Amino acid sequence: MRDQWIVRRPSLRLEYLRNRRLVKNIRPKPVNRLGRKRNEAALAYERGGGFNVVCENCFHSEKVCPNAALKSKRSSGYNLPVTIAEKLKTLPTRAGIYIHKNDAGRIIYVGKAKNLRNRVRSYFQSSRNHDPKTRQLVKLIADFEFIVVDNEVEALILEANLIKKHKPRFNVFLKDDKSYPHLKLTNEPFPKVVITRRIVRDGSNYYGPFLPTTLARNTLNLINRAFQLRTCEIEIDGKLPRPCLEYHLKRCLGPCVKGLCTQDEYQEAADDVRTLLEGRNKELAKSLEARMWQFSEDGKYELAAKYRDLHRTVLALSETQKMATTAERDVDTIGFYREKQRLALQLFTTREGRIVGRREFFWEDLPEDNAFDAGEFLGDVLAQYYSTDYVPLEIHVPQDFTDRALLEKALSERRGRRVRVLDPKRGKNKHLVRLVEANAKIAFEQRFRVLKPDSEKVLEELQELLELSYFPERIESFDISNISGSENVAGIVCFENGKPARANYRRFIIRTVEGANDFASMHEAVYRRYKRQLDEQKPLPQLVFIDGGKGQLSAAASAMQSLDLEQIMLVGLVKPPKRHNEISHLLIYGREDQPIPFDRNSQAFRFILQVREETHKTAVEFHRKRREKRDFSSELSDIPGIGDKRKMKLLREFGSIERIAKASADDLRPFVGPRAAAEIVRHFAAQRAIAAPEPIDNTAV
Repeated sequence: MRDQWIVRRPSLRLEYLRNRRLVKNIRPKPVNRLGRKRNEAALAYERGGGFNVVCENCFHSEKVCPNAALKSKRSSGYNLPVTIAEKLKTLPTRAGIYIHKNDAGRIIYVGKAKNLRNRVRSYFQSSRNHDPKTRQLVKLIADFEFIVVDNEVEALILEANLIKKHKPRFNVFLKDDKSYPHLKLTNEPFPKVVITRRIVRDGSNYYGPFLPTTLARNTLNLINRAFQLRTCEIEIDGKLPRPCLEYHLKRCLGPCVKGLCTQDEYQEAADDVRTLLEGRNKELAKSLEARMWQFSEDGKYELAAKYRDLHRTVLALSETQKMATTAERDVDTIGFYREKQRLALQLFTTREGRIVGRREFFWEDLPEDNAFDAGEFLGDVLAQYYSTDYVPLEIHVPQDFTDRALLEKALSERRGRRVRVLDPKRGKNKHLVRLVEANAKIAFEQRFRVLKPDSEKVLEELQELLELSYFPERIESFDISNISGSENVAGIVCFENGKPARANYRRFIIRTVEGANDFASMHEAVYRRYKRQLDEQKPLPQLVFIDGGKGQLSAAASAMQSLDLEQIMLVGLVKPPKRHNEISHLLIYGREDQPIPFDRNSQAFRFILQVREETHKTAVEFHRKRREKRDFSSELSDIPGIGDKRKMKLLREFGSIERIAKASADDLRPFVGPRAAAEIVRHFAAQRAIAAPEPIDNTAV
C-alpha cells in the first residue's frame, strides 16, 4: 500500500527536483481521491514558508513526508498523521494481520484480526479504555501495514511467524526458543553424528525429535560404540602418521590414517547409521545378518563377530527406542509463575503416561501487573512455540484464553489429526498442571534469585550448545599469566560433573619459553599436562577450554595432535577488547568460522564463565606468588649470612618482606640465629634511613 502511494504521488519527484533548484513554481496536481489531501497539505506548507530537508526514503520534505506529523482535521480521537487517517478509511473488513511501525520505520507490533477495519481503528479511538501498554504503543505508531489472508487460522500462523522474525518491542516473544534435540549426520566425506537443537539447511541429515533428552545422548553413545564413526573436528585426509586414542579404544574406524579404513568402508558404516536413525531397523538387521554370515563363510571370523554384535545391538534398540513421532497418546502440560515483569514458564512432555521431557522459558520485560493479560500471553506463546515444534494431541494449560479454539484448528491442520487445548478443572490433569506450576516457581527462583542450578542439566545444555559427541563429565581449562614474559606460569583447573575438583588443579612454571609468547606457553602447558596424564594412565577430559583466541587455540591443538588426542574438543574463550573479565564469544577448534556469541542468560554460558574465572584466578595467584617470592629473594640476597635455606624459613614464618622489615632481633633470632638477626635489623634500619626525607633547616635565611 505504501509503495503504491509513493509511486502515484507526483509531489515526490517534484520535491526532489525543487530542492536541487532544477524546477521552479511547479505545483503538484491531485491525481486521485487518496492523494488529494496530501497535495493540499503540501501546497499549504509551501505557501507557509517553503520546504526544508528532503526525506532520505521518499525525497519529500520532512513537512509532507509520510512519517511526518501532519495533523488530521478531525477534532475527536487521537491526533493522527494524514497517512494513517487515510489508510484507516481503506482498511478491508476481512481477516488478516496488521503491522505497526514507529517513525524510524521499525516494526513495533504485529497483531491479527478477524476484521482488520474494526481492530486497527480501535487503536486510534479515544473513547476506548486502553491499558498503559497500548497507550504507549499508540503514541509511537507512525505508520502501519496490513496483509489480508483467507481465514483466522492463516492469520494466527502468519502472526506467529512475523513475531519470530522481527521480534517487535510490544509483542510477547518466546525467548530461549529452541526445539527438542535432534541427531545430526553431517554432510562431509567422512560424516559424524552430533546432538543439535538448531536445524539449518546445510545438506546434513537431521533425525528426531528425541524425548527425553537423555535418549538422544544414549543413542549417540551407542552409535559411537557400535558403528565407530569419528567424533573429532580435524580435516580427514589420511595423512596423519598414527591414529588417536579413540581408534585403540575401538570407538573410531581411524579414517585419518591411510590404510586403516577406506572411504568406502567408512561410508558403509555411515549408511548403516543413516538407516538406523531413519527407523528402518528391521532392514538394517537383515543387512547386518547377511554380512555376518558372508564373512563367516569366508573365514573372516573377527569381522563376522563384529557384525553379529551390531545385529544384536540393532535388535535391542528396536525394542527400546521411543521417539516423539511414534507416540500414540502424547500430552504437553504448561504452567507459569510470575512476579512483576518477570515470568518463568515450564512445559512438561508426557508420553504414554510418563513425564519424559521438560522445557523452560523466561521473560524479564513483561508489562506491569495491571497491564499483563495472562490469556493473551498464553495464546501468543503457544502460537509461536507450536509453529515450528512438534505438535502433541493434547495441550493442558492453567487457564482458558481467547484464541483457544482458533489455535486448536491451526494445530490440528498442522498435525493432521485433531489437537485439543484443554483447561483441566479437576482430577489428575489438574494435579499435573499444578505440579508444572510448582516447578515453574522453582525455576523462577533459580533463574532470578541465583540459586544453584542442577549440574547435570547445565552440562546437557553445554553438550548441545557445543554439539559435543560425549557428555562433558570432566572439563579442564588453561590460562597463562605473566608480565612482559617474566614469571611466566600456567593455571589448570578441573571440573567433574559440573563441580570444581581442586585436587586435580595444577600450576606449571613455563620453562621452555623466553619472553611474552602466550602461544608457545600454551603449547607447553597443554603438552606437559596430557603427556603426564597419558604416562600415568590417568583420566582424560571430554572438553578443554583455552583462555584465548585463534592463536592460543591453534597452539593447544598442535600439542594435542602430537599426543594423538585430536578427539578431545578444544574451545577458545575469546575476550572482548579492553574487557578482560568478560567473554565475547566461543571458538571451537575446527569450526572457527562459526563463532558462538556469549549469552549471559544461558546457564551453560554462566557455567563457562565460572570455569574461566576459576582458571584465571588460579593462574594469577600463582603468578603473584612467584613474583613476591622473587622480590623477597632479591631483597634478602644483599644481607650477609642469609642463604637460600634461611630465606625459605623467613618466607614460611613471616610471609612477606614488609613483616620481616618490621620484625625485631628477638623475633628473628629463633629462625636465623642472633648474628644473622642483627644483620637483618641493621639492613632494614639503613634502608629506612635512606628513604627518610632530609630535615628542613628553618634557621636558613
